Amino acid sequence: MPRLFSYGTLRQENVQLATFGRRLNGQPARLAGFRLESVAIHDPAVLSASGKAHHPILRRGGAPQDQVDGVVFELSDAELAQADRYEVADYRRVEAALDSGGLAWVYVAAE
Repeated sequence: MPRLFSYGTLRQENVQLATFGRRLNGQPARLAGFRLESVAIHDPAVLSASGKAHHPILRRGGAPQDQVDGVVFELSDAELAQADRYEVADYRRVEAALDSGGLAWVYVAAE
């Protein structure tokens, strides 16, 4: 099963129910080499699901202290595709190494 590192709105129960039709169970995790910023959201469906006009977004960092706490979820391939549809064009999905070991998909800034 694919693993997805979430640091933002995909951790919200209302977003999980709207996106996946179920509440996800996850484990705390940390991702090094990234810093957390914010992006304005304009997509009506995403605004409705999250209730937030600004979402967190990850950008690659260069400082040793650049790390982000989040949660790792195990999803089906179909659910990962649903997460892709939820994320707006400002994001792209990449694979990254977690501090705890192993790899997970994560949405980062598309630039």
